Amino acid sequence: MSQHRKRPEKQARGLIVGAVAVTVAAGVSLGLWAGGDSGPAGSATSQAQSPSGGAAEGAPTPARSPSPAPSPTRSYPLSTTPRTIPAVRAHTPARGPGWRPARGLRVVVNDADLADEGRLLAGELGLTYAGQKDDVRAGDVRLTLDDDEGADPESYRMTVRGGRVAISGPDDAGVFYGTRTLKQEVRGGATAPEGVVRDGPAKPVRGFSLDIARKNFTAGWIEDRVRELGDLKFNRLQLHFSDDQAFRIESVSHPEIVSAQHLTKAQVKRIVALAAQRHITVVPEIDSPGHLGAVLAAHPELQLRSAAGNAARGAVDISNPASAKLVDDLLKEYAGLFPGADWHLGGDEYRALMVSDPEATYPQLATAARKAYGAGAGVEDLTTGWLNDRAATVRAHGKAPLAWNDGFFRGTSVRAAGDIRVGYWTGKEIGARQPVEYLSAGRKVVNYNDKFLYYVLGQPNQFYYPTGQRIYEEWTPRVLRGTTAVPSKYDSQILGGYFAVWCDFPNAQTQDQVASGIRMPLRATTQKLWDPGKPALTWSRFKALGNRLG
Repeated sequence: MSQHRKRPEKQARGLIVGAVAVTVAAGVSLGLWAGGDSGPAGSATSQAQSPSGGAAEGAPTPARSPSPAPSPTRSYPLSTTPRTIPAVRAHTPARGPGWRPARGLRVVVNDADLADEGRLLAGELGLTYAGQKDDVRAGDVRLTLDDDEGADPESYRMTVRGGRVAISGPDDAGVFYGTRTLKQEVRGGATAPEGVVRDGPAKPVRGFSLDIARKNFTAGWIEDRVRELGDLKFNRLQLHFSDDQAFRIESVSHPEIVSAQHLTKAQVKRIVALAAQRHITVVPEIDSPGHLGAVLAAHPELQLRSAAGNAARGAVDISNPASAKLVDDLLKEYAGLFPGADWHLGGDEYRALMVSDPEATYPQLATAARKAYGAGAGVEDLTTGWLNDRAATVRAHGKAPLAWNDGFFRGTSVRAAGDIRVGYWTGKEIGARQPVEYLSAGRKVVNYNDKFLYYVLGQPNQFYYPTGQRIYEEWTPRVLRGTTAVPSKYDSQILGGYFAVWCDFPNAQTQDQVASGIRMPLRATTQKLWDPGKPALTWSRFKALGNRLG
């Protein structure tokens, strides 16, 4: 048995064995996302950073017999780089027949931990999953863990040679991404080109954030997005399921707060298991101390009110210990439902800090701040203390906390815990801080730049549905705010990014319209998170590639 790293959530995959891999008796079944259509013929190149050139329309149908072995009497042109999204980062071309899926060919593994990856690929390509085998047959696809503990666990090597395919990596995640490349290569019966792909992501966080609080998305729709995300090599799905409008996941600790339209825990478990099979971590977000209107509808006694008696929309009174208890009840309840390490605490747009004089407007908060942190403390200190306490709650369950950038404040006596990562989304808040302030303090940052990565239903507040072109042509993970990149010395502190759907006007689009609208933006985002460099393809050619791949 190889000694490799494994994601803790992989144990959830057993819940859906057989539910997602469909074997087709003849031909190739590629589900919602289809792969590349490159063949072995083409011009001579030695190394390629990304796909170049177009592919012929009308790819051939899948082969019915194993790929031919090289023959001394037959010559082949030098292979071309696979055309995939995201583009493979390096390909060494070679001469040979390449590989095509055919009925009767096998997928074999060298380690039982690759069974999920092997079964999934076999089902998608109409092959036979043969399990752990040491023998070699014509046409085999062999998946291997290579025990390279020093390598990026999401990296892989794929060799197409002699009518066979070998995909290896230091972890099952990397091997999985290799199978996604192969799946795209053989889209529509095309041939995986001869040669060696060496590939891996630039950024460890490649995410999609979905607001299911303001708009009810069905479990089936979310599962479809999980399949799409997996094939695009995303590895995070963030679910924002609590806000002023609704609370969308079943709760046993506080059933009174749950909206009529919601996901059951059984549905969430299925989503989490499906995501784990695709090496995607599902990240929960219960935003606090703001954006809790649905909770407050059932608990008006926790509502933050001004000295004049006016309710602060969506805000709990953080001077009331019962507010912390309720939120902690929920954090503890859902800790087991979401086995991944990441946890988003929210922290944005607390109404108490969106007025000119918080201490005078909310004197109970000012009093609580001085009592807890000393005579000089203010409402920002109390709010920072709230964030730290919630981080401690999830940390006790093995979670790594993340919060929105406007939940951090400068000049406070109470500082946010050093391990709370910054989700940088805007520079519009009162007292907005430049991204470099967080980075120069040593914070890890995740990019949610609202100028590029926000798909806001109804297009309010000068938000416009992104097509993906600006992401593809102008954005990189270092562009955290506006259109200006931070200095390259901070690149390692930027963990990656998320494309986000926010449902401010939930009826502005149906969920099918959302799926269509985010299709190319998701593809542009994964390309730039996988490889932030300037893509070789123009936007029009990249878009055409996306259309061909499905």
